[in-house]
Amino acid sequence: MIEVKNLVKKYGDHTAVDHLNFTVEKGQILGFLGPNGAGKSTTMNMLTGYISMTEGSVTINGFDIYEEPEEAKKSIGYLPELPPVYPDMTVREYLKFVMDIKKVPRSVRAAMLEDIMARTQIAGVADRLIRHLSKGFKQRVGLAQAIAGYPEVIILDEPTVGLDPMQIIEIRDLIKELAQKHTVIISSHILSEISEVCDTVMIINKGKLVVMDSVENLPKHLEHSMSLKLLVKGEESRIRAALAPVGQVEKISVERSEQEGLLSVSIGTKNKTDVREEVFYALAAAKCPIFEMTANSMSLEDIFLEMTKDEQGNAFGASAAEKEDGGKEKENEDAAGEEE
Repeated sequence: MIEVKNLVKKYGDHTAVDHLNFTVEKGQILGFLGPNGAGKSTTMNMLTGYISMTEGSVTINGFDIYEEPEEAKKSIGYLPELPPVYPDMTVREYLKFVMDIKKVPRSVRAAMLEDIMARTQIAGVADRLIRHLSKGFKQRVGLAQAIAGYPEVIILDEPTVGLDPMQIIEIRDLIKELAQKHTVIISSHILSEISEVCDTVMIINKGKLVVMDSVENLPKHLEHSMSLKLLVKGEESRIRAALAPVGQVEKISVERSEQEGLLSVSIGTKNKTDVREEVFYALAAAKCPIFEMTANSMSLEDIFLEMTKDEQGNAFGASAAEKEDGGKEKENEDAAGEEE
């Protein structure tokens, strides 16, 4: 459904997107993650054909976004972070305008309008001016325009911004429903939202692909995907000697505990291996009683931080974030020039 090959975007000496390659299948919900300045917005703008690429190709539903732009863009519904709404139109007028731009056949417009308003729960404000709507309702109107025309691919940039908790749950359910007939790409800083909705996650950093896999398989890409925290009574040397033969244990750290006479032991394991039983018997045999044991499997937030931490120092300095902001300004200039 979506095929990206060797995608590159440069602004002078700065490379915002660096040779990205990935494929998204029909019906897949892809979570697109990365720290500020990683190149997410630039990538999505190239996927939608809003800005040109320096190198590479993007194919949407079998059509090259730049060689066959009209056919490719018919297959895309896009909700930017700031919804592209016209404040002086009513919701109904705006959605009719969007369907006109997308060349939706007139014979199906009325039914489609009612359907997308019902699915995004904006029918009650259909005849109100968009300028008078709350931020949450404006976000819903933006989502409705992305669905208009029933495109095969829907790209959502921060789709739940400005929504209250109940609305967020409703939009999540809608996204899951959309995946039954559409391919969905979501970019969000709310990692719990990604883990709740998406079946595949792609993480980029400094324009490069870090990892792309199912949510369940992401921990396998980490050196330590599961950890055990223990409070143990005994000598450090005896504890280490007892744990050394335990299979799949990759890391052992021992520190003094706040509880007198006990040591705090951290054990890192590979590939989510559960070694609790082996650890229990090993320490029991060494006569080092366990007073407490807690297993911690890494959350998506933990995985994200672990996979981007080496380069994170540049992501919030005068570096990538500012460069991508500058890149966005350049994108707008490029787009304006193309329109002229």
